[in-house]
Order: sequence, then C-alpha cells, then structure tokens
Amino acid sequence: MEKQFPRIICDPDKCVCCGDCEMACSMTKHQVFNPSLARIRTMRIEPIVMLAVGCKACADAPCVLACPRNALTQDPEKGIILVDQEMCDGCGWCIEACDFGAILLNPATKRVEICDHCADEEEPQCVKFCKKEALTLAVPETASQQVRKDAVSRLLQELVTGK
Repeated sequence: MEKQFPRIICDPDKCVCCGDCEMACSMTKHQVFNPSLARIRTMRIEPIVMLAVGCKACADAPCVLACPRNALTQDPEKGIILVDQEMCDGCGWCIEACDFGAILLNPATKRVEICDHCADEEEPQCVKFCKKEALTLAVPETASQQVRKDAVSRLLQELVTGK
C-alpha cells in the first residue's frame, strides 16, 4: 500500500470560502495580508461547492519528479515538499505536473512556493485560523473515516428530529 502523508483537508460542508486560511498563510509566510501569496487557495465551484486547496503531499510526488534542477525534494517522514530556493529557477515544470494547482510561483522572487504545513509553527496557521473549522491536518484515510462518522451522525439526527 502506498504511504499516505498528512495533508490539509477541507470539509466542503463547512468551508464558506471566507479567505481566512489564505490570509493566515500569507501573513505567516510573507508578513502581509495578500491572498495571492498564500500557499493554500479557496475555490468556489458553482453553485454549491466551496473548498480550500493545498498540497496533497503525493507519494512519488509528480512535482518533484518534474523538476529539472532537482530543487524540489520530499521529506520522507512528513511528506511535505521542500523547495531549495537557490536551485529553483522558476521554470514552472512542477506547476504543470501538479494535478491540484497547489504550487505558487511567487511574482516577486520568480521562485515556486509550496505549503509546508507551517513547519516553523506549532500547527498549520490556515487550520488554526479557520473559524468554520473546515480545515484539518490529517492522513486522508483518517479524514475519510471522520467524514463517514459525521454523515451517520447527521442522518441519525434527521431520523430523531425529523429535520
């Protein structure tokens, strides 16, 4: 079985695309409130789905494999993608390789940036500042189990209350 790394997971039933996660990220990483510098993105898929998207910490990460300068590496324990800013030339091959649109090309430095789960902080700041508690740092299987539990709880509540 392929190793699963923790990732930021968004519950679309809770996310309202308020942008707090983007603001927390940009402030933590760049000391400025600027969602275009965030390493997480909110997306509205009309008419009903809203969610935040970040690095999925893929096993055998395509972005790492695509980098011609070997500027990207994957932490074998945490799964986060690390960018060597000295080696990155901003070619964008990693951006093209990422199926999730989770890699940012910083317009000022012309280098890529990828979510590192706020490695210098106690916890990811997007998770910490999400008022709706839509974001969690979890292994996908654990998150799937929680989603199933929540769905069963809602169903039972509807059966009991009729609402």
